[in-house]
Amino acid sequence: MALLIIAIYIIIIGLISAMITIYDKIAAKKDKQRIPEKTLLTLAAIGGATAMLATMKTIRHKTRKKKFMVSLPVFMVIHIVLAVLYLVKG
Repeated sequence: MALLIIAIYIIIIGLISAMITIYDKIAAKKDKQRIPEKTLLTLAAIGGATAMLATMKTIRHKTRKKKFMVSLPVFMVIHIVLAVLYLVKG
C-alpha cells in the first residue's frame, strides 16, 4: 500500500513539475511573470526531478543553466537511492 502511495505521489509531483516548467517556458517567450528558480528546484528536490529534466530537455528550457543541469541529475540519484533503501528495508 505504501509503495502505491509513493508511486502516485511521484506521478503527481512529476506532472506538476512538468506543467510548471512548460508554463515557465511560455512565460519566458511572452515576457510574463516567471516561475522563480528556487520554486523549480524545490519541486525537483521533492520528487519532480526526473519529469522536470525530461521536460526541460524536450522543450529546450534552461538547458544552458548549469544549476539545473547539475542539480536535477543529483536529485534523481538521491531519489533512486532513497527508493532502493526503502525497498530493501521494507
